[in-house]
Amino acid sequence: MGWSESELVERAVRGEPAATEALLTDVRPGVVRYCRARLGQLGGAYTTADDISQEVCVAILRALPRYRQQGVPFSAFVYGIAARKVADAQRSAVRRLTVSVDSVPERPDSTPGPEQQAISADQARRLALLLNQLNDTQREIIVLRVAVGLSADEVGTALSMSATAVRVAQSRALAKLRTLAGDVFGEVSAA
Repeated sequence: MGWSESELVERAVRGEPAATEALLTDVRPGVVRYCRARLGQLGGAYTTADDISQEVCVAILRALPRYRQQGVPFSAFVYGIAARKVADAQRSAVRRLTVSVDSVPERPDSTPGPEQQAISADQARRLALLLNQLNDTQREIIVLRVAVGLSADEVGTALSMSATAVRVAQSRALAKLRTLAGDVFGEVSAA
């Protein structure tokens, strides 16, 4: 096929099945990493994050016919949808804090035990606490650069910043996280 990203997007917008499949194949791994980084593990598994990443892909498919290239890369469009879906999932999780069990499993449970779940949940809570101390832009930069693996140019385009501004903001955010980590994890900071 050998299409450029803009040609691939253009063909997918026109409804070409091969282009649509190739486009989703290209964006899905980054969407999964983004959702996992933003939502973390729940009960020792990434089920919710993976479900949300699937919802993001479905939303992309639904929005494709209306998508218009306006000098912004397609990744900005993708991560905009992903950010909204993650925010919806976070709001929904806060609303339903109770878990109901309809039946008793017939096989032994191979998921992490209560102690490991507590340790993982505590670490996730502490990391979330750290990330929440950053402003929205810094948090998005850290997630997109570190968890998703986008380049500074890609993140800059997605957030309407220059690649240099992304690198500077990332450096400042990481420095802030290092300082805060000592407080959150009960360690002495090296600063």
